[in-house]
Amino acid sequence: MQSNNDDLAIPSDQNKLDVLSANVIRGLVIDAVQKAGVGHPGMPMGMANVAAVLWTRFLRHNPANPNWFNRDRFVLSAGHGSMLLYSLLYLSGYDLPLEQLKLHRQLHSLTPGHPEYRRTPGVETTTGPLGQGLGNAVGMALAEAILAAKFNQPDLSVVDHYTYVIVSDGDLEEGIGHEAASLAGHLQLGKLICLYDDNQMTIDGPTSISFTENVPQRFEAYGWHVQTVDGYDMTAIETAIQMAQAVSNQPTMIVCKTRIGYGSPNKENTSDAHGSPLGAEEIRLTKQALNLPPDESFWVPDEVLSYWRTALTRGAQQEKEWEAHVGHYKDAYPNLANMFQKVLAGELPDGWDAELPTWEQGSAVSPRAASGKVLTALASRIPTLIGGSADLSISNQTRPANMRDIQDDDFHGQYIRFGIREHAMAAALNGMTLHGGLFPYAGTYLVFSDYMRAAIRVAALMKMPTIFVLTHDTVSVGEDGPTHQPIEQIMALRCIPDLLVVRPADAHETVDAWRYALTRRDRPMALLLARHNVPILPKLEPEMGLGRGAYIVVDAEDGKPDVILIGAGSEVAIVMEAREQLEKQGYKVRVVSMPCWELFEEQDLVYREQVLPEAITARVTVEAGVTLGWERYAGVSGISIGINRFGESGKASDVLAYLGMTTERVVEAALTVLAR
Repeated sequence: MQSNNDDLAIPSDQNKLDVLSANVIRGLVIDAVQKAGVGHPGMPMGMANVAAVLWTRFLRHNPANPNWFNRDRFVLSAGHGSMLLYSLLYLSGYDLPLEQLKLHRQLHSLTPGHPEYRRTPGVETTTGPLGQGLGNAVGMALAEAILAAKFNQPDLSVVDHYTYVIVSDGDLEEGIGHEAASLAGHLQLGKLICLYDDNQMTIDGPTSISFTENVPQRFEAYGWHVQTVDGYDMTAIETAIQMAQAVSNQPTMIVCKTRIGYGSPNKENTSDAHGSPLGAEEIRLTKQALNLPPDESFWVPDEVLSYWRTALTRGAQQEKEWEAHVGHYKDAYPNLANMFQKVLAGELPDGWDAELPTWEQGSAVSPRAASGKVLTALASRIPTLIGGSADLSISNQTRPANMRDIQDDDFHGQYIRFGIREHAMAAALNGMTLHGGLFPYAGTYLVFSDYMRAAIRVAALMKMPTIFVLTHDTVSVGEDGPTHQPIEQIMALRCIPDLLVVRPADAHETVDAWRYALTRRDRPMALLLARHNVPILPKLEPEMGLGRGAYIVVDAEDGKPDVILIGAGSEVAIVMEAREQLEKQGYKVRVVSMPCWELFEEQDLVYREQVLPEAITARVTVEAGVTLGWERYAGVSGISIGINRFGESGKASDVLAYLGMTTERVVEAALTVLAR
């Protein structure tokens, strides 16, 4: 399926037109940044030749249909150089008019300061936090390899594309860059091609002031195929990409020797070109040096636009050929083709939830164990459910026995051994989700979500339905001590907009959380699971329980409680015990389970009033973490029970008792608010 550049009809005056194209890109970049009054012209100016070769000679894409499934993926990990990407998209014929380039960095424009997924046609992922894009690209390449293994046949391939990523020195300095590159090398992702803008310049000055390692040798040690080229020799760049495509068992790093601000007589190869406009006079001098009209802004000659817009006809033809290929696939492999069509549509297989587990009320099971049983039920019914963990598979029970491992020589499995690489794991998960066709999830301990926070935040920003499984969600971790006992992490995650933070109170809420995560694909979920056994609550339909964010577990017989006890996660069990003691003392008690604040806040006012009537001010909230935020549900007369300090090392039961997470404390608090 994948072709070289033989069919791209490069004109005979290729060299002249290619050089002009690169310089036109530079002109668009410096004009847009100058008009905005702020931005990063230097990186795009340095990498224009490399990008022009990639986009005109290699990249398989259809600007008229940015979501064509078998397109090559292009990630600008160095997101500060966003004007490079916007120029490429405009020239290629995406729905990004020149007027939008003139609105760079303006409110509500399609050309924001850093590329934003869903905002700009052709932008594959939101980038800017350095290293995240590289991690996304690793995930995209991994998704391609998994889907190719599952669906391609010896005589017919329906998944066959490359992932290209442009990275900067900053991407490779960040810790996530190390993790992502190490993972890609281990997995031998041969269709991942990384173009390194080696301009040796940062905002603070030359990279030599802080970054002196041998990057090519580092990547060779990771197991990458490494080449070095002059970033302005377009023939050499073309040859390097061809060689990269020929290497099937290693990702490729092409070190592009470039100069930041290329073409600027006074700012080339200086930090001044990194994050500031060149200035009117320097732009005039630069355009003269690049043989561009010095007094024209946003100049694009017809021959350049015509040359680049061939991407429209070429891309349409490539997509048409692929669709015909899929048609042959349907005839030859109807069952696989039916599954593949569901993959393309993002649909779950028929009967995917037929074997989800249930439990009898009165028994006790830990939410993490319940999650493991859910995954066992799902793994055989959803072949594109892809799991993983940062070295804690047994502890967080993310790998059911019926999931095969994915390794460098076998992508037919469903489970990824991410190793101790939480940063890269989270970013790769986002990349897999962005790629499409898979339902990815991965796990670690909740306390280590701090390592993943940047990727979780970007997932929420993109509204990507990535599933982060975070177990050991309270101080009941016990003997591991305060370094491993989450305190502030629950609330810290709730602070991220558009992230669903779900703490199931029991096994049934855990089932419902997985059902919600797999069917409501509009944002990411952080699934927080307790390590210890908790009692099974009365079972409700998902839309009446977890799907509402909070619900009444048990109520006063007349529906008019004296006090409302609100618990989240495993602390609902403590609340239920407190209710029994309070009722023995003659009080009417309502117990509310609140697994997800975000879903509860989305309910209409009528429902929220039914659960938490404003008139009932005697309330106690209970969660084994910081109490910050719970005042919204406790109210001014209520009490929030939590842990506003770091934990202690000891047996789980002793630690919980010492820190006040007890039935007795809840009863005491309830009596206090009742007396007010």
